[in-house]
Amino acid sequence: MDHSDVRIVELTTEAEWRRAYPVMSELRPYLEEEGYLRLLREMRKEGYRLFALLEGDEIAAVAGVTVWTTFYYGRHVFVYDLVTQSDRRSRGYGRKLLNHVERWAEERGCERVALSSNQARKEAHRFYEEKMGYRKPSYQFVKEL
Repeated sequence: MDHSDVRIVELTTEAEWRRAYPVMSELRPYLEEEGYLRLLREMRKEGYRLFALLEGDEIAAVAGVTVWTTFYYGRHVFVYDLVTQSDRRSRGYGRKLLNHVERWAEERGCERVALSSNQARKEAHRFYEEKMGYRKPSYQFVKEL
């Protein structure tokens, strides 16, 4: 695969976030564009960063992360969102983007990268465990209020 015209950038403007919406909506189909932008503005205040893998000038994949410190992971980056556009999968873009996040985390003094993945996303689990070297140390629980 030729990745000569592939690069990763941080998306920091509302215009860039809008360009990323079609890719993000593949992972979060329940989000309308305006709701996505409203939440993203709030999340940015809390430290959320959005990275995009560009193929030429087109966004092919995105990753949304935050740096946190907890008792169980220490200082770490949590990956909230990682998705490659469906017609561009199996080109190594997810690996390239997650590798970028890992380097970015190390540059910020993080000890590890953590993420959560929906139980139904079996292919994603195989990718994280078999190709990226992640382990599954716990289950995540949520309760609606």
